[in-house]
Amino acid sequence: MSQELIYTNKVDATLKSIIEGGNYNRVMVLVDSNTRLVALPQLPCLSDAWVIEFPAGDENKSTATLAAVWRAMEDGKATRHSLLVNLGGGVVTDLGGLAAATFKRGIHFVNVPTTLLAAVDAAVGGKTGVNFNGLKNEIGVFAPAQEVIVSTCFFATLSREELKSGFAEMLKHAMLDSHDHFARLLHFDLHDIDYDKLLELLPASLQVKQRIVEQDPTEAGLRKALNLGHTVGHAFESKAMSDGRPVPHGYAVAWGLVAEAVLSHMTLGFPSSDLYSLARFVKENYGMFHFTCDHYDQLIDLMRHDKKSRDGEINCTLLKQCGDPKIDNTITTHDIKAALDIYRDLME
Repeated sequence: MSQELIYTNKVDATLKSIIEGGNYNRVMVLVDSNTRLVALPQLPCLSDAWVIEFPAGDENKSTATLAAVWRAMEDGKATRHSLLVNLGGGVVTDLGGLAAATFKRGIHFVNVPTTLLAAVDAAVGGKTGVNFNGLKNEIGVFAPAQEVIVSTCFFATLSREELKSGFAEMLKHAMLDSHDHFARLLHFDLHDIDYDKLLELLPASLQVKQRIVEQDPTEAGLRKALNLGHTVGHAFESKAMSDGRPVPHGYAVAWGLVAEAVLSHMTLGFPSSDLYSLARFVKENYGMFHFTCDHYDQLIDLMRHDKKSRDGEINCTLLKQCGDPKIDNTITTHDIKAALDIYRDLME
């Protein structure tokens, strides 16, 4: 389940080389209504491609849109010897990957992520999917793109909020990797972003994910480490949504990393110096997710319903230290409440 990651800002030339070397009988490009306007014009090599477009937004990551993409591929006379280029954020790469993996029992596809979050998360690792019956990514398969072109040339159009959301996943990868990697990211300036420097940081981040995925492509064991920050983070995200004040996924992950670093310190001895450094960075760049002790039971209930938890127990990936993750940690209600207390003290 290996895939080639290509780091370059010469996206058009790179994609042209892939197309010419593949001897494809038809080239199609999947875009949403945003990337058709912003990203597609930057790629002349796709000027003759069959364009498949759907409306932007996670609400369109659906089986209905998937069926519409299949129909468009049929209309474009796609065969098993055709190529689909997924040009966009995580919704495009998730949905496009599933469409390519299932059409004619599988055709080649290339991911060209246009957001930082897609570049470090959705576009890499082989997970595809669409939402179904109110559940995120309920329908999908493991199917890696043949190539992923990782570039920062599209990022200048992103909001600072979107960039920070993607950087939180990079921070997670660094904590799973090593203390030195973690320290390098804490020195990156998210207020005045250097895109060339960001491109230099991306290979180390993605190599962490790629190494884990290659050892555990279907999330049977080690790949659960990539859930670091997500058990608590998803609870924060779900509470915010139920309160009518949704937050970006990456922000919830950043806050979840702090809370789970607290749990790691309490249960595994994660260094307090790294915990304080992480909390300072997240507070400065992401602010704080506000809640009171009156909300603890609600948050704990959300954690129990997390897809990683079993039989009502709360399950987390934690760290003994940076680079030493421990999966399948069962956390008590008492420890969760204590960690939420400490999180609030650190972040207020």
